[in-house]
Amino acid sequence: MIVWLASELMFFAALFAMYFTLRSVVPEMWEVETAKLDVPYATVNTLILVSSSFTCQIGVWKAEHSFKPYRTGGLLNIKSWGMVEWFFLTFILGSVFVAGQVMEYATLVSHGIAINSNGYGSAFYLTTGFHGLHVLGGLIAFLFVIGRAYGAKRFGHREATFATCVSYYWHFVDIVWVALFLIIYAIQ
Repeated sequence: MIVWLASELMFFAALFAMYFTLRSVVPEMWEVETAKLDVPYATVNTLILVSSSFTCQIGVWKAEHSFKPYRTGGLLNIKSWGMVEWFFLTFILGSVFVAGQVMEYATLVSHGIAINSNGYGSAFYLTTGFHGLHVLGGLIAFLFVIGRAYGAKRFGHREATFATCVSYYWHFVDIVWVALFLIIYAIQ
């Protein structure tokens, strides 16, 4: 998992290099196009994704330390939640983030920023779009972890390790987004 994440890091490093190269070549385009970004909206969307890292980690803790795959009390009793409930919440938060990205894309296209409009559009959509695909991959992985928890005759070390590996990927995706957010939205 760590080796694969290192290759993913190199992939995103190449996307960052593309972004910075284009930005250095045509800085005036960045001034015009970044003014169209909705920074407060992106900030809220970022907070949703970052909060999903916390819910993911609580789920991992439930899986690793107590081998507790499911809740032991009522659904509204959060203290009784197991890994599955925390991972479902993480899945929901990640899905909200992706839906937020789609809505942002629609707004930007209506403002004239498309992937084929100019260098800024290409850089923006390639970096954020590939990140979005990685988020979708993480969401699918959460469904596999949840399915594996339900399918296991006895939830044990193997299932907990699988959950931990998926959490590594999810935290990586979140960290990459924080870097993208800082570069695209904060440092205009």
